[in-house]
Amino acid sequence: MFDNEDPEMQEACRAAQASFRYFWRELSWERRRIVPALNMTLLKLPFTDGPQADGNSEFEQMWIGDIDFDGDSVSGTLLNSPNYLTSVQEGCVVSAPFGHLTDWMMTADGRAYGGFTVNLMRSKMNRRERNEHDQAWGLDFGDPTDVQIEIKEKSKPKAGLIASLFGKDTGPQSVPEGFKDHPMCANMIPEIEALLQADPSIARTVDEDGWTLLHQEALSGNLGVVKLLVSFGADCTARTPSGYTAAELARKIGWSEIADHINAHAAI
Repeated sequence: MFDNEDPEMQEACRAAQASFRYFWRELSWERRRIVPALNMTLLKLPFTDGPQADGNSEFEQMWIGDIDFDGDSVSGTLLNSPNYLTSVQEGCVVSAPFGHLTDWMMTADGRAYGGFTVNLMRSKMNRRERNEHDQAWGLDFGDPTDVQIEIKEKSKPKAGLIASLFGKDTGPQSVPEGFKDHPMCANMIPEIEALLQADPSIARTVDEDGWTLLHQEALSGNLGVVKLLVSFGADCTARTPSGYTAAELARKIGWSEIADHINAHAAI
């Protein structure tokens, strides 16, 4: 249990929202992998039945999986059984405005990434309590004061590039300075360019949800792919059914470099 009004907890929630774009980018590439690299992808949201008269907190924080994000809202399947709420239950399909997000976490090779609120609570535990907590999860959370947010390339002499892409990195991490494309994005550029050369109309295709590839790749933070799509004639002014251009989606989630590139070409 924790106090929603705790300034440290509120800061942890803000940090989770500010770094969410790295979670979403990793998840976007996970969905394209033949061999999965992530074991779990989770978001934490507050749920309520309204004010409680029995002394319980009004809000219960719980995790969801099967995650989707449209630039405005996050959605998924509730993974927890509530302790005292009755309006939701495990397995419910739920959604909430992005601003309600309180945490995110993904795991790979037994290592946890994200988990800002989890690590704040871990930082308040003694060593025995922290070990018991981590064993209950079955995960290596690392230093609770050093939250990892990206699965980075693993530097390993004589290792093949593909084998090295998603190894653990125990160096310190915060929101990285400057933009760098995801390793899979960099590797896929020649293949994507070949597809666009063979059929330039792909750059202007609209899916059943009313999104272009430019919308999807801009929200996912793939600048290299965005540059290709723009160069092959993607419509920079196209809007989703919710009314967003690709640049606006990128700006909303925090990919300012991508938004600037699209806007620069939209103005030409």
